[in-house]
Amino acid sequence: MTAVRISDGDGTSARRPRRGRRRGSAEARAGLILGLPFIVLFLVFTAWPVLQSMFMSFTDMRITDIRTPFAVDFVGLRNYVTAFEDPVFRRAAVNTVAFVVLGVPLTMGCGLAAAVVLDKGVTRFRAVFRMGFYTPVITSIVAVAVVWRFLLQPDSGLVNTVLGWIGIDGPNWLGDPRTALVSLIAMATWRNFGTSMIIFLAGLQAVPKDLHEAAALDGANAWKRFLHVTLPGIRPTLLFVLVTTTIGYLQFFEEPFVMTKGGPLDSTVSASMYTYEQFGFGNYGVAGAMAYLTFIVIAVVTFLQFRLTREKD
Repeated sequence: MTAVRISDGDGTSARRPRRGRRRGSAEARAGLILGLPFIVLFLVFTAWPVLQSMFMSFTDMRITDIRTPFAVDFVGLRNYVTAFEDPVFRRAAVNTVAFVVLGVPLTMGCGLAAAVVLDKGVTRFRAVFRMGFYTPVITSIVAVAVVWRFLLQPDSGLVNTVLGWIGIDGPNWLGDPRTALVSLIAMATWRNFGTSMIIFLAGLQAVPKDLHEAAALDGANAWKRFLHVTLPGIRPTLLFVLVTTTIGYLQFFEEPFVMTKGGPLDSTVSASMYTYEQFGFGNYGVAGAMAYLTFIVIAVVTFLQFRLTREKD
């Protein structure tokens, strides 16, 4: 076995075999070979479309230019200006902000409340409750949309029927611009809070019980223990759920697309949905600009969330 002589600090020498280097390089090659399929798929189906959409956002590319994608004209920031000047896109941006401002706190609040109940309050059939709360997450959005459409029917829906029992004339939930957006947020909260619940439950179970016992001995009631022990203990979990939930609502698409098609009167159209429609209309350059505007907003919001919620030294 070949070895190399290495001088120590005190003038002595030690012999280090080269077998470790060979083994390390062999493991690196094996890792590269095993990861090569993922790298190829990522480059072909993720990196290339992303770069292509960025290229399109600076050109006048339309559906008629599919056969000659590099024969289009460079237009600079004109597509971005067109997106800002589009009144429907501005309305979609406002709707998306509403989805985030209302949907994120509701989804996180419901998920945290359910996690606390399952962690402390429920002792029997806990697995059944977990499955029940998480089932909407894995249920098809089409099936969910059909059920909620029946529930929110203005004349025969269950919601308005129950309201009628107590003398309240329920509105046309999905047909009225004043209630359609709120109805979608309610449905999205019900469908998505199960994900937050599972993550919060894992975070709650990681908080040391000794801290709760010490706080109880000091006279802290359940609410104070929750504020001063539980919440600081799940701070990383809160940040993770906040970021992922915010990104999800900034990309809000399935619910308005399936339930209302963006109506009535564009009251529920989201930025992602309108971008998708522009791709469908063949306006690839403008759609690419809208997609990257959404990406920039997501990146900035995520950065601010990390900065504002990071732990201080």
